[in-house]
Amino acid sequence: MLRRRGGEGVIMAGSVTIEEVARVAGVSRSTVSRVVNGSTAVSPEALDAVRQAIDSLNYVPNRAARSLASSRTLAVAVIVPEDVHRFFGDPFFASIIAGINATISASDYVLTLAIASNDPDDKMIGYVRSGAVDGAIIVSHHEGDTFVDRIAASVPVVFGGRPTSLTTETYFVDVDNVRGARDAVEYLLGQGHRSIATITGPHTMVASNDRLDGYRQALAAAGVTPGMIADGDFTIQGGAAAMRSILAQSTPDAVFVASDLMARGALGVLESAGLRVPDDVAVVGYDDSLLATSAAPMLTTMRQPSFDQGKRMAQVLLERLEGHEPPHATVMPTELIVRDSA
Repeated sequence: MLRRRGGEGVIMAGSVTIEEVARVAGVSRSTVSRVVNGSTAVSPEALDAVRQAIDSLNYVPNRAARSLASSRTLAVAVIVPEDVHRFFGDPFFASIIAGINATISASDYVLTLAIASNDPDDKMIGYVRSGAVDGAIIVSHHEGDTFVDRIAASVPVVFGGRPTSLTTETYFVDVDNVRGARDAVEYLLGQGHRSIATITGPHTMVASNDRLDGYRQALAAAGVTPGMIADGDFTIQGGAAAMRSILAQSTPDAVFVASDLMARGALGVLESAGLRVPDDVAVVGYDDSLLATSAAPMLTTMRQPSFDQGKRMAQVLLERLEGHEPPHATVMPTELIVRDSA
């Protein structure tokens, strides 16, 4: 509780009106409104008076009123074009969303989450175009997800990962997937491995293709012929199926797996085949998710800063919504984490 100036009565926190702030500050209601909404059309003296009044009265701006006055919803959406089972089954998404939420929760905006593997009835497009959100962050999109382009044409958008098509209006936050994969394979080469297979993600995703490019670049630079290449679809089941496919042809001495989730599936197949990791087959994953340390043996993997990626995506979107011009491309580094599997 707070006591009014002069000792008259008691004000409950959150019950203070904008008119009371104006009276205490000795300014007009419109001046208080301009300060609350971040306008620069206020004198330094008035700005200081309003801020002091806000602090002394513990004034909490009415979010709905601010939204109405500014013609903004003060809401942003995270749109994930994935199957719901994949979304909840991959710890990568949890880390990304946590980072996004950390930034959004510290702002005036609220966050909504939409999971949509496709949009055949244009429900997502309709939702965005209805004015329900001021902007969107799109995470984990595929080549065929054309509806995301229409979303980007409707509201400010930031992509998590480099999108399949780039324009002068594209903003994205990614990691250096080519370099990360190259570093992983160079590590295996440095350990003396020469028969190195790889398990990729879907070829409809830029990240998957970039990691495959990095694998090939490292082998080419070392004069080593690429091994078996199998698509594991960024799932545990897909990683297991890909590992069985590779073993049906030959037994490599190492495998670079383009996600920890797929690596977890591959480890189970290798164990069932009686192959020891890393003695018979070394395994390097990608992500450094919680799966990396819960696997047996614990995974050597490429760490991508998923939480920080999420934070940066949200920062870029908020900067755009506030009329600033952030960098169009943010590319973050990866780091090799050596554990027991390689």
